[in-house]
Amino acid sequence: MDNLSFASAHALATAIRERELSAVELVRASLARIEAVNPRLNAFVVLCPERALADAEAIDRRLAAGEDVGPLAGLPLGVKDLEHVAGLPTSFGSVPYRDYRPTADSIEVARLKAAGAIVIGKTNTPEFGYTALTKNLVFGVTRNPWNLERTPGGSSGGSSAAIASGMVPLATASDGGGSIRIPACYVGAFGLKPSFGRVPVEARGPGTPMSAWIDTVCYGPLTRTVRDGALFLDAVAGPDPADPDSLPAPPVSYSAVLADLPPGLPIALSKTLGYAMVQDDVWREVEAAAAAFRELGHRVDFIDDELAGSGGLEPLPDLGVEWALVSASETYAAIGEDIEANRDKFGRAFLEGMEHGKKIGPDFMARAQRKRALLHARLTDLFARYALLLTPTLPTEAFPASGPFPTEINGVPIESALGAVAFTYPFNFSGHPAASVRAGLTDAGLPAGMQIVGPRHRDELVLQAAYAYEQARPWNDRWPTL
Repeated sequence: MDNLSFASAHALATAIRERELSAVELVRASLARIEAVNPRLNAFVVLCPERALADAEAIDRRLAAGEDVGPLAGLPLGVKDLEHVAGLPTSFGSVPYRDYRPTADSIEVARLKAAGAIVIGKTNTPEFGYTALTKNLVFGVTRNPWNLERTPGGSSGGSSAAIASGMVPLATASDGGGSIRIPACYVGAFGLKPSFGRVPVEARGPGTPMSAWIDTVCYGPLTRTVRDGALFLDAVAGPDPADPDSLPAPPVSYSAVLADLPPGLPIALSKTLGYAMVQDDVWREVEAAAAAFRELGHRVDFIDDELAGSGGLEPLPDLGVEWALVSASETYAAIGEDIEANRDKFGRAFLEGMEHGKKIGPDFMARAQRKRALLHARLTDLFARYALLLTPTLPTEAFPASGPFPTEINGVPIESALGAVAFTYPFNFSGHPAASVRAGLTDAGLPAGMQIVGPRHRDELVLQAAYAYEQARPWNDRWPTL
């Protein structure tokens, strides 16, 4: 293969299984690429080269003996530093936990390894995945390979930078309010937030594990192609007794049905969801990307006039503030004692969020949950009429690597505190599957993303739509060269 750094994961795995490429060769190529470009990007923060090469040698021996080594045979894997790999530190991007070493893999990592993937190291994340840019006091700032002055997003920013710069073909990611789709959008990759519960998420964190109560966090793929994402999801989806919210095994292989998008679908297109703003050149690219579905024979209806009150649909409620405060309250509940004992070791912005979160009481929770019920009702109405919903993934292109977040769009101030990520968090609160695909490039040459949202539990339909779009408008031949 000519360029191992940017070859698709499925092509690399096939080459290894057919012994056209050795796992050791691929791991060495990945480590060499990391050595060459990671100093400028700071995507990987922990590496385990000796262990990875030993695992690759074992894969090659098993292949030589005629064994089945799994669908991810020999693929180098980056693991987000919120997720456990036995024997490697999980710092959560937080100084008090920089030496925390779990003794077991997370469920997702264990499944990826069982499918043949080889852990290369850990990728950077903001403190406890708290924000949409990636920097922390332990490892510093992660940068976007399209423009080193910009962020690759967060909280899976280390993973997205590693994917877009060709360091690894696979990386784990998690999404509590957009943390897969935001970084996928900002680096022009594919990212899927599956249905809530599709991939098990066990009680996690330092100290005494605590079960989550806000049911918004999902694990999912962040890859260079849609087929790679389907391959990843096939390896990790399915129930586990450690996660009482995990869904039954999917009835199909996502990879096997990828090309089976039903014909003539009714598809909704929204620029605002009834409350958001979007940068002009981002919308230009998204609107052009949505046209691909018309060219494929589907009906695409622009629904914003209806959302404004002239039809049967109503605008979605904006739950940005509610999402931020409810998430902060849960994080504070989990590690509040450590925060109070080590306040000088946590980041300022993280502490500020925790201060808001610890004040949340039953009255606020009741208002938030009533607003959430309204979101469910309005999405039920929308998906009764449409098979899919298309939106911008994000209102803007990537902003500066260390911040601040955008405060205006097209010269108009952003009123909502979460307005810079206005399109992602509704679908964490609702549980619907949602993906980001590359729509095009802005005037500044930075990726813009289109979000594809599907009905509840229809992960395969979102993947099929993303794949059909990718075939019509390929993007995998253009990546930043650094």
